[in-house]
Amino acid sequence: MKQKTKITKKRFLLSFIAITFLLAIIRLVFPSIAHDKTKVLSKLDRDSIHDVDKVDSAKIKDQSTPTDLKLSNFFKADGSQKKNRIVGVRDYEESFPDSQPQQLEAALRYGVKPVANRADAEKRKNELVYIGSNPYYKMKKLNSSIPYLVPRAAILLQDIARNFMDSLQTKGVPINKLLISSVLRTKEDVEKLRRYNHNATENSCHLYGTTFDIAYNKYASVTRPVTNDTLKWVLSEVLNDLRSQGRCFIKHENHQGCFHITVR
Repeated sequence: MKQKTKITKKRFLLSFIAITFLLAIIRLVFPSIAHDKTKVLSKLDRDSIHDVDKVDSAKIKDQSTPTDLKLSNFFKADGSQKKNRIVGVRDYEESFPDSQPQQLEAALRYGVKPVANRADAEKRKNELVYIGSNPYYKMKKLNSSIPYLVPRAAILLQDIARNFMDSLQTKGVPINKLLISSVLRTKEDVEKLRRYNHNATENSCHLYGTTFDIAYNKYASVTRPVTNDTLKWVLSEVLNDLRSQGRCFIKHENHQGCFHITVR
């Protein structure tokens, strides 16, 4: 039986040196082999780097693109300022005809129990939200109501006022704040009001914290006043849009100079 050759450490080192020497000779005799291999590897490296550069460039471009301008109400996708025309509504009475019974039904559904007086209102702060003047609207001096609404109505008022200011900006109209002329009325307020205003309703929607009045013939100027009906036209667009969304009932009040609005 043939005896197996034992690989010693000395033989392994001699074999390794011999193979390395042979490869060196092949490279000297045929240098193109190593050159082509290096060329192929270099091309792969360059392609990989190029692909990485393209990905990084795309990320940088995406991060630097002013996407907020595309979504803004004030600017077009190219960064230029929007300038929308004023449309208004065809007829105020026709566009905002919602009657007292319609508004009262919504008030009973979404409102609180009628508040007796101002002291009672202070105790009902878990049901009502204080709505003092803010950056979007201003409260007129309230003689027959107090600045409280149910949260649902407070959000509606905020949206109306903010949308109004946005619309003024995009239409190039001087900035003016809305004036809120009437909010929550207590039972005591309604009784006093009916003494000198026989048109005041005993079961007013204002009793339930769902209803507020926005003046359409007076505004609080921020940049400069507007003397014509431009502000009313813009306000009517905003109100018509929210009414079309089913968020509120609106009555155009001729004698009181306001839009009477109840949340839905």
